[in-house]
Amino acid sequence: MAIASNALRAASTIVMLVACVAGARSAAAQSDPSAWPDIETKYVFGYTEGATIGLEGEKEVSWETSARFGKMGGHYTATETKLEFEHTPTQFFQFEFGPLLASHDIRNSAGLTDTRQFGFGGLFGELRFLLLGRGPESPIGLTVSVEPNWRRIDETSGARVTNFELETKIAADTELVPNRLYGAVNAIYEPEWTRDDTGAVTKESTLGLTAAVAFRPIEPLLIGAELGYYRHYDGYAFDTYTGDALYIGPTFYLKLTPKMFMTAAWSAQVTGQDVGSAGPFNLAEFSHHRAKVKLAMEF
Repeated sequence: MAIASNALRAASTIVMLVACVAGARSAAAQSDPSAWPDIETKYVFGYTEGATIGLEGEKEVSWETSARFGKMGGHYTATETKLEFEHTPTQFFQFEFGPLLASHDIRNSAGLTDTRQFGFGGLFGELRFLLLGRGPESPIGLTVSVEPNWRRIDETSGARVTNFELETKIAADTELVPNRLYGAVNAIYEPEWTRDDTGAVTKESTLGLTAAVAFRPIEPLLIGAELGYYRHYDGYAFDTYTGDALYIGPTFYLKLTPKMFMTAAWSAQVTGQDVGSAGPFNLAEFSHHRAKVKLAMEF
């Protein structure tokens, strides 16, 4: 009930923002999509990334919080917040970095120790390389990115650990209808190395494939839907398959000003398999629900 109430309040706030921003736009511009400016697609698809990397010389600061809800019984909420600085020194390369803040609220969840905490979680970075720019010569944009992370707090349990993660992603997108409808696909490989406080080391990896569409009903707003499929393995080279999960959910993007935007996404695990359980979901490696919100300012 608390999640539903929070979601309702968030939706109400979003509707008010849309109404305010839409009212500030001229009716003529809204009725003529050909007059709308191009939009950077990196953040319009929720968890799926678009292929654009911004304008050369552009800088951005942002706050992004990702939340996960629901594990195996009891109460489970975990969040990770990125405080990001992003820079695009050339039209083909972009980097970002910043600290991670982590919180956990876990009570009576099977296999996890009860904890309630908030603190410094680690550091992250990301390097993005534009391989193919979308334009008159190519209907498809293509970007490769690598995102190294160091964490001192385990994402799932909240325990003190030393964790290194390297997410590698191939992102492709296209404009299905000029200035109206966009689509994107991501392929993800994410190996992890973790040492806990007893000295035990865990090696694991996740494969992911996501797809999303985003529709632009008015110039500053995009709404869409996203599908994400993930497979978890013990070992870096897919040594032992342990389970999978399929997520579906809506996405939202709003241009607040020419230099400021916000995004939001929510998705639910609709089916999954945990090798060690016969249930309809995989709540060992993945959460039941997930959501994220981002607020960014360019300069």
